[in-house]
Amino acid sequence: MQTFFRFLFEFLRQFFGGFWTIIKGFYSGIIEIFNVSDYAEIVSFYHDDFNGSEWIFVVIAVLILLILLGSIGFLIFYLIRKYIRFRKTLVEQESMLEEIATLNKDIQVLMKEKQDILAMKVSQLGLKPDEDATVDTSESNENQNADGIRFAKLNNIDELMAGYKVQNYNNSFTLEELVELFRNFAASKLRLYYKTEMIRLFISSLASTKLVILQGISGTGKTSLAYAWGKFLKHDSCVASVQPSWRDRTELFGYFNEFTKKFNETEVLKEMYLAGYTDDVYTVILDEMNISRVEYYFAEMLSILEMPNKDEWIVELVSSSWPNDPKKLMDGKLKIPPNMWYIGTINNDDSTFMVTDKVYDRAMPIDINDKGEVFEPIDTEAQDINYSYLDSLFQKGMQEHPMTKEMLDKIEEMDNYVIQHFRIAFGNRIVMHMKKFVPIYVACGGEEIDGVDYFIARKILRKFEQLNVSYIRDEIDGFVEFLDKTFGKGKMKECEEYVLRLKKLS
Repeated sequence: MQTFFRFLFEFLRQFFGGFWTIIKGFYSGIIEIFNVSDYAEIVSFYHDDFNGSEWIFVVIAVLILLILLGSIGFLIFYLIRKYIRFRKTLVEQESMLEEIATLNKDIQVLMKEKQDILAMKVSQLGLKPDEDATVDTSESNENQNADGIRFAKLNNIDELMAGYKVQNYNNSFTLEELVELFRNFAASKLRLYYKTEMIRLFISSLASTKLVILQGISGTGKTSLAYAWGKFLKHDSCVASVQPSWRDRTELFGYFNEFTKKFNETEVLKEMYLAGYTDDVYTVILDEMNISRVEYYFAEMLSILEMPNKDEWIVELVSSSWPNDPKKLMDGKLKIPPNMWYIGTINNDDSTFMVTDKVYDRAMPIDINDKGEVFEPIDTEAQDINYSYLDSLFQKGMQEHPMTKEMLDKIEEMDNYVIQHFRIAFGNRIVMHMKKFVPIYVACGGEEIDGVDYFIARKILRKFEQLNVSYIRDEIDGFVEFLDKTFGKGKMKECEEYVLRLKKLS
């Protein structure tokens, strides 16, 4: 064994000795670089041999060396400072995560306390109302749910709509006329001014998807556009102000309270149920929808609204049925009405979450970054509009103004170019979405190329933001040239402005 231990010692000394040599050599190199006395000794050695002109070059050499040494020192200082800042940021982030975790634990404790209090309250109200005159009758019924009604608001709608017959408003306007009607109504009745192009984009978006996203800087009229649309339809938009605490679908639909045996119904659920009775058009506004992660509370709706068969647009509210459940609630399931749209507003700032591709791919984003110019409108009243008529206009527009084969070929050529140069593909879902959006844009009075330009800029080129722009900036000029060559010079203005703006940011 002694022989083995000597071998092991020599073997490991060879390995660790190499490390020591590296460290010692690095340290010796640093000392040698900054050894001023050695530099002075070299200059002193050649001092007597320099002539006048050579001294000039000596001074230049010394200055260059000083600059190099200063640069090396500055680089070391910069790297150290950057590391300290990076480390500080990580520490702050870890501290914030710990604080969030603590707050979540506190919330769980508070929720448990709330449930315990409710449980105590229910047990205290176990008597019948007439057994104790001090117990409020309405409160006792609410907590015991003696009447077996758990959807109070929806049952009230059933009573309100008893005997209701769907009304036919005999609409006769075209999509192009609808654009002007809405624009003039907003201006004459609400003093909200929008460009014809903006209304055209809005109507086209409604035709292509049930989720429209209005995004841009604050104060440009995102929420007011959705609000005006509700007023125009004689059905005020149901405003759901998204909160940072929204984590699941119960924020939209509500939830069944096991203690009170009641379903806590939201205004959105109430509006959905009412819409199911009529042939009118309804709107839900998800105000500041990205103040919480959209996928948390709207994921199920995204999946449901994507189904091509509207008969499959069903959401389960409760797992079983009760005798007194609302009429349109079948086995605890509610059919999502097709005559309702969801319009989300987004402010892109540090207080909000980034909207993911999953949401953007299923929605139609509209940028509102400037205010419309004031104009003299035609006085226009709000309109009674049948959903079935509006939907028939959309279907008719898609049939009468399908995208031309020439345009589809150009888009396919652009798809291949983007895949080759940017490694991004946009898939069949977006193409099908485009085939709905562009024809309606044309039916609303627009040009096919303008609709394609806007759609590609907002739905496809937006994906460039996921890339490291500094790596693709050299490809952007070539892409602009490709757009000019393929679609016509200056025809794809929205796309070109978008990618050139990205280039400036890199």
